[in-house]
Amino acid sequence: MYHQYKNGFIEVVCGPMFAGKTEELIRRIKRLQYAKQNIVVFNPKLDNRYSQSELVSHSNMRTQAYFIEKSTDAYDYIKEDTHAVIFDEAQFFDMDIVEVADDLADRGLRVIIGGLDRNFRGEPFGPMPFLLAKAEFVTKLTAICVKTGEPATRTQRIINGEPADYNSEVILVSGHDYYEARSRHAHEVPNKPKFNANKK
Repeated sequence: MYHQYKNGFIEVVCGPMFAGKTEELIRRIKRLQYAKQNIVVFNPKLDNRYSQSELVSHSNMRTQAYFIEKSTDAYDYIKEDTHAVIFDEAQFFDMDIVEVADDLADRGLRVIIGGLDRNFRGEPFGPMPFLLAKAEFVTKLTAICVKTGEPATRTQRIINGEPADYNSEVILVSGHDYYEARSRHAHEVPNKPKFNANKK
């Protein structure tokens, strides 16, 4: 146990790409630093678009981070005086992150998790739905739809100027060159299976 009093909990910051999730994490990190809290920040090694040692937002806000292969690798960096643990891009972590987050919160740590709640198909992404279910607090951010100007809740993948087919690989780490923020009705996924309400 890391603390005498158990006051740990899980909070999740989620939404589509370009909604400001990493900026929100960095804002919370800076508040914790101001309060002289000991924090550790993690990012999956898979996501090294901007850096291999810093959490970097699309607007170039940044803070120091460890890039780890597996979620359980986080234990190698957490010390007895750690107060808070932050995981960004949690959709890219293995499913063990659900139990890791739960365990750390049980030990009395504040666990803050950022990630895409949906993949480009509009479906729940990796461990994120399970983390949302475990969380005490959820902040769901929206972006601005590039087509309608409405609140965007989904991430549109674009390949060669066209919406990506449903059967494309789920994970494609990139930024503005492959993705846009879209509203529900502007989100396009060719060949997405149709829901059959009459299916028994």
